[in-house]
Amino acid sequence: MLIKLLKTIVIIFLFFFQNSLYSKNKDSNYLSSKNLAEYLSAITSYDNGENTKSLEFFDKSKLLIDEHNPYLKKYIFSLITEGKINKAIKVLKSNLNKENSNFFESYLLLTIDSIKNKDFEKSNIYLEKLSNFTSDNKFNLLIFESLKKYNYLFQNKKILNEKSSFNNLLYISKAFENCYIGKQNESISAFQNLINNSDIDYTRYIFFYINYLSQEKKFKKAKEVAFEIEDLNSSLLTFQTKTLVNKGEFKKINKIFSCQEELDVLSEFFFLVSNLYSGQQNFNKSNFYLNISYFLNPKFKFNLSLMVENYYLDGKYSKSKKVLSNYDINDGIYHWYKIKKNTDIMSKEKNLNSSFIYLNSNFSNIKKPSTKIIFDMANLAKNFKKYEIAINYYNKVLKDIDPKSQIYADVLYRRGASYERIKEFEKSDIDLIESLKIDPDNAYVLNYLAYSWLERNYKINEAIKMLERAYEIKSNDPFILDSVGWAYYLTNDFKKAEEFLRSAIQLMPEDPVVNDHYADILWRLNRKIEANYYWQSVLKFKDTEEKMKKDINNKILKGPNNT
Repeated sequence: MLIKLLKTIVIIFLFFFQNSLYSKNKDSNYLSSKNLAEYLSAITSYDNGENTKSLEFFDKSKLLIDEHNPYLKKYIFSLITEGKINKAIKVLKSNLNKENSNFFESYLLLTIDSIKNKDFEKSNIYLEKLSNFTSDNKFNLLIFESLKKYNYLFQNKKILNEKSSFNNLLYISKAFENCYIGKQNESISAFQNLINNSDIDYTRYIFFYINYLSQEKKFKKAKEVAFEIEDLNSSLLTFQTKTLVNKGEFKKINKIFSCQEELDVLSEFFFLVSNLYSGQQNFNKSNFYLNISYFLNPKFKFNLSLMVENYYLDGKYSKSKKVLSNYDINDGIYHWYKIKKNTDIMSKEKNLNSSFIYLNSNFSNIKKPSTKIIFDMANLAKNFKKYEIAINYYNKVLKDIDPKSQIYADVLYRRGASYERIKEFEKSDIDLIESLKIDPDNAYVLNYLAYSWLERNYKINEAIKMLERAYEIKSNDPFILDSVGWAYYLTNDFKKAEEFLRSAIQLMPEDPVVNDHYADILWRLNRKIEANYYWQSVLKFKDTEEKMKKDINNKILKGPNNT
């Protein structure tokens, strides 16, 4: 708060200092206290991420647009973030050749507008100005290089063979470029290289491959590609695509996107940029580019799920819910996604009980839910600690999937963990052991089963062997480090136990169980002051359960021997 206050004071000082030099030649309206107050309120709201409010204040203080250079840039950002792209472009055009319009996003929007109007000569001029900002950051360079290539492609109907600074994105651009100019073999090859890449997850582009095959009337091949999509672990977009293919609704797939449409191609590129910013938790910039993407192709409303996630992760739940309102029952898996995300938000804003009632009620209204939705419901019930309900849904899922598949092993693991939580240990062991028969090197199943045995003081030596194997596979996983350390604790090797738990606590410093275990070990090593420190920390963690708090209070008084 102090930094923001100082920043505001500096802005006020600079503003008055700047205007005092030539205020005699300006209309007094520019310098009115009301305009200044509205502007400062706009800046404060903008810095706080309150774009709707900042835009309201910016609109009231527009007389200052020529008086303070940062005004225009922040005003444009607010307009774009609120989805008012046409207005932003109009404002920029009215400020052309002024010093305050000389920034990256200004020339970016003017370039996009020129391409949209097929004025490629003008877009080349703006691209030249855009190039002056490429050294600012790598994303600016990526956007400039890509827009330059796409502008050339759209203008000349030829691919610009120029070296790229971003080789990982070459497969994507090749697929869309060849598709745009009608090179069928090259397009198919590029899409196949994308979706079969083992180094980077390009599964999103399964949709675009099927979309292309559909537009080329290659329906049989499209069905073959869709058949390979694994339902339970697929993304929203790929599952929606498979559902539409299975229903033969290729027109709906074609309606969303066309690689022959210049704005659709640009839209997908800006969605990629938005994803990159989101991955860096720069949610404001991500939404900025996502709004541009949606402006260019409003048919692709499934992309708005990224904006939902951005607002959710940024704690702006009301905005997240507003974007979710774009999805309805006709949107298939995205309608279910809406229900799940609203459940998440409700659990944050209200309580777990009311959010589960909402979830369960909406799930019950779905006629013939897919196996994927039932699987999701099982996982959600498990997260809500409704283990009996979760087990019931896992039972249904297991009947619908291949008993030799990896996903079958995963569902067994989840059901086994649910049985363990309600102390049905025999059923839990059966599921977890069966899961390991299918996938013997799954470190998390090995860890879960071994830890369960340690907690029950059951087959300790065999449990330790499983944990050693899990540690070989996932040596930096904090849960496995915790389990291995606890195994050494139970066999009275406190020195080794401390080494593993110290590593675990560095990776998960606020996990109640890890801190409790570490404190137990420190107490055994006669480092009782340190042990008390970690126990006290556990009592302050918001995720610590009441039973654990009670046990720890006893440990603080009597030590771990007497709890």
